[in-house]
Amino acid sequence: MDGSKILVVICLLIFAGLLWWQERSGFDEWVGVPKVVDGDSLILNNERVRLRGIDAPEGRQYCEKQGKKWACGRAATSALRRLIGRQNVECKGNEFDRHGRLLGVCTVGEVEINQFMVREGWAVSFGGRYKSLEREARSDKKGLWQGIFELPRDWRAKNFR
Repeated sequence: MDGSKILVVICLLIFAGLLWWQERSGFDEWVGVPKVVDGDSLILNNERVRLRGIDAPEGRQYCEKQGKKWACGRAATSALRRLIGRQNVECKGNEFDRHGRLLGVCTVGEVEINQFMVREGWAVSFGGRYKSLEREARSDKKGLWQGIFELPRDWRAKNFR
């Protein structure tokens, strides 16, 4: 291959890469009926979405309430499923986490899902964005705050090595 053909191939590869990157990072709104993965993750139009600014217990995580273990991770997942039902969800965001998931702020109807999960005590604030809602849920002993629980990030550190 001569130099001009190599240059054309390189330009085409760069152009294809730029199109892929633009599609992946520039599009910032997803709408559809999602599949709930856990208390802070969805699959929406085949895109994995992590609810930005919150951290919910993992599906296998247990907490303690009135001296007994309870499946708080499954309870958080169920709360998210009940909120969404079979309704359309709209997620906005254009950043991705280290696992390739969109970091999104999502709504169902007029309800911001991220806020709801923290306000109802099914997730904690991650990064401080929903800290005041977390304080309210803790004060009102909602969701996880009904008993004793390990922060999801601490639980993951111990159980996903």
